[in-house]
Amino acid sequence: MNALAWNCQGLGSPGKIQFLQDVTRIEKPNFIFLSETISSYVKMEKLCHNLGYEGLIVVEPQGKSGGIAMLWKNAENVNLLSFSRSHIDVSVNKIGSNSWRLTGVYGEPERSQRHKTWELLRNLSRDANLLWCLVGDLNNVRSQSDKRGGHLYPNHLIEGFNECLQDTELHDLDIVGHQFTWERGRNTDHWIEIRLDRVLANSQWLRMFTMAKVYNLEVSPSNHSLLLLVPEEQTKGNKK
Repeated sequence: MNALAWNCQGLGSPGKIQFLQDVTRIEKPNFIFLSETISSYVKMEKLCHNLGYEGLIVVEPQGKSGGIAMLWKNAENVNLLSFSRSHIDVSVNKIGSNSWRLTGVYGEPERSQRHKTWELLRNLSRDANLLWCLVGDLNNVRSQSDKRGGHLYPNHLIEGFNECLQDTELHDLDIVGHQFTWERGRNTDHWIEIRLDRVLANSQWLRMFTMAKVYNLEVSPSNHSLLLLVPEEQTKGNKK
């Protein structure tokens, strides 16, 4: 049940759509969560069909910004739990395995509104009866080491995000590969890199998927790289 998360910064160009098709063909994710699609439902429905996916939830952008979508391979495996302009929350039901919860999140881009993302996670955590995993562009960092170049990140935002993770009992999964997921100004004196895109999970999910890995696919026509979540469920023979 692999999941791909990408802030595509708009799917208006044929090049980005072709890129997503190529990645999907190679990685074969069961789920795709896209943020900043800046695309209508009709366009996302066409993309879903072209990729060969059955399930689709679209939250259209407001004006010329935003927009999120979740696509999944097999329609019968998923039930919609809730959605907003910042998240899509579904349950994943696999025959012969425990059900779990997958939430795609697009964090508030404006720093002054970042508290809304933290409150969203807190509200969602109150319904965390299932094994729970979140993917997406959280637009938050956990420490100064999550940023390279430019000015220091505001400490009050770091503290606010860490308090949110503590309140929601969510764990930040390590990334395999390059540790930064967003960049600007490459090969200039103003090159900045930040780890904005993440995978979070609660303890119950981590106990089930003990071998889960998060890969940074790096190369992307967006300022954001893609994250690929590869869960591996713990078998009975491996349990201690």
